[in-house]
Amino acid sequence: MSLHNFKARDHFRHNVYPSPFHSRQKELNRLQEWSRWADYLSVPAYYSDSLEYFAARNTCGVFDLTPMIKHRITGPDALPYLNRLVTRDVTKIKPGRVGYSVWCTDRGQVIDDGTIFHLADGDYRVCSQEHQLDWFLTSALGFDVTVVDETHEVAALAVQGPTSCALLKRMGLTGVENLTPFGLAHFPFEGTELTVSRTGYTGDLGYELWIAPEHAEKLWDRLFDAGAQHGIRPLGSQALDMLRIEAGFILAGVDFLPAQQAVRPTHTRSPFELGLGWLVDFKKPVFNGRRALLQEKEEGSRYRLVKLDISGNKVARDSYVYDRKQTIAGTVTSAMWSPSAKASIALATLEMPHGEPGEELQVEIYYKRELKWSKVLAPCKVVDRVFWDPPRKRQTPPADF
Repeated sequence: MSLHNFKARDHFRHNVYPSPFHSRQKELNRLQEWSRWADYLSVPAYYSDSLEYFAARNTCGVFDLTPMIKHRITGPDALPYLNRLVTRDVTKIKPGRVGYSVWCTDRGQVIDDGTIFHLADGDYRVCSQEHQLDWFLTSALGFDVTVVDETHEVAALAVQGPTSCALLKRMGLTGVENLTPFGLAHFPFEGTELTVSRTGYTGDLGYELWIAPEHAEKLWDRLFDAGAQHGIRPLGSQALDMLRIEAGFILAGVDFLPAQQAVRPTHTRSPFELGLGWLVDFKKPVFNGRRALLQEKEEGSRYRLVKLDISGNKVARDSYVYDRKQTIAGTVTSAMWSPSAKASIALATLEMPHGEPGEELQVEIYYKRELKWSKVLAPCKVVDRVFWDPPRKRQTPPADF
């Protein structure tokens, strides 16, 4: 499909878009399977989720980020507006920097999490899993600020893995090696501007590239040409899910239910219950959910999100977690066999007071082999650190490969 037709699509008549990178993805998608992410077609796996996972851990994997919801926030009150909207202190995110944050209802329940890109004075981009335009516009009342959904105006690729910096330098992005984690910079590219941020969802060395859709195919081609000697491979969503679990990153709709989607308000979570209390800054005089979160801090939370190291090699997907008295203590939200940790690992929501590091529990795992279902109660332990956190993630400049 030509770019002209892509731009001309009517959002209200065609509810699934091909990505600006679709022509290149289609050529590499050997499995010919497609899924939907927000308004776009997405690739679950190009050829093998396991091999794609290893590419991102050992060389470089490229994931299409275009479907991520992107909002542009500009105007004289952009900073005070964001500081009112989210829980962290946005004044600490200086121009040329990126910050992770969450935003909450007045009850202190998480609506979504995302990244805030400070592009220039009074100019921000907020990226999130879910559409947030209604909430952002409602929250803008009284502020001199403009909020625009620019999802379709920005194409993006995540370039993740130990050789990612080397191939970006080979592509001609001089100085990209000087970017520190959560930094961003702008580079000239084929007559336009390419924005590069040292961010990602893999817990490894990696970058995210942002460009206008009409230059998307050229970016893909230049990237893969430069990466030919650096083990570059396309990366599907299934492999990305494995990578983010090892890194301890949460996913909306999987590890927590966005507050605006909940039918039962007791099924939502606060930042403290997701292990994100460090993102709540009570030094700010006012922000959405401040009063409720202050009360929770004083009285205690209902739940705790933890990381589990599980005995054996069975994946504890959607499992119950039991304490020593064989009472249900919580549920597993994300699980996998980790090739890097050589262990069965999981993220789980436990009822308080469970979840202190070192606590020994059990998970109830059901698995099927040759049409026969079996059950095992596997011992597990709550661990404090994530399962993948290599030094190269922070090293500046990164090692050259």
